[in-house]
Amino acid sequence: MTEILQTAINATSSGGFYALVAIGVALIFSIMRMVNFAHGELIMAGGYLLLVLAGVPLLLAVLIMILAVVLLAVIIERVAIRPVRGANPATLMITSYAISYLMQNLVLLTVGGEPRSVAVSRHLLKPIEIGSLNVRLIDLITIATAILMIGGLSVLSRRSLGGQQMRAAAQDFTMARLCGVRADRIVAVTFGVSGFLAAIAAVLLVAQTGVLNTTMGQTPVLLAFVATVLGGMGSLSGAAVGGFLLGAATILLQTYLPREVADYRDAILFSLVIAVLLVRPNGLIAGRAPVTRV
Repeated sequence: MTEILQTAINATSSGGFYALVAIGVALIFSIMRMVNFAHGELIMAGGYLLLVLAGVPLLLAVLIMILAVVLLAVIIERVAIRPVRGANPATLMITSYAISYLMQNLVLLTVGGEPRSVAVSRHLLKPIEIGSLNVRLIDLITIATAILMIGGLSVLSRRSLGGQQMRAAAQDFTMARLCGVRADRIVAVTFGVSGFLAAIAAVLLVAQTGVLNTTMGQTPVLLAFVATVLGGMGSLSGAAVGGFLLGAATILLQTYLPREVADYRDAILFSLVIAVLLVRPNGLIAGRAPVTRV
């Protein structure tokens, strides 16, 4: 029973992290119908900002980093995305790839390509005893953060004016504009919220690994994109469910697969995703059909 509970906590922690990243990806898609692959580079930027702010008190450094990543996300939307917002989805996807590679190469030019280490707090990695369980504090923080962010975003989307406008834009962007929703403002706010989620994910990722490199955001965003497809493109709740399921499945396969087939974990994982999509082609919680955003 102890082993099962230990695995369940690890699976929930991993799932919570991927749910956070998946929601950031799904949020942009729900408004723009654009897969923002540059979301991973926002996570990378947050990690390197923590390195730059290494001498600053931790809470202040995290706050400055979050504000900087949110501002960076808004700048990206204003400079690179807004001019091509009315283009076809392929153009938007290529633009997001271009931003991704540009940010990676800017870090290569300024910081270098060698992996860097940064310690957020050693106490977060120390196991704490809960009955017969030894649980890392960072795992509990990740679970609590995921629940808080998902719950908070859900409440804000229903109770605040900005959240209601974002929901209206996600359901019918053209009608929302006819009702007075300002397109530029709502898209900028959406990118800002996505940047906030990327910054939170950066803190959790750096706290868990302590390693920085220019591609650190690529794998989380790739898996988050898969989780978004699994949950249902355009559905924020589907993205959260898909993220939790994908992260949990990763840990469960890693724990319980026989040693002889453990190297094929990812192949088995994606085979399971394909099997689910064969039964539910639109995902577990289908979102609305894609439309063009102008």
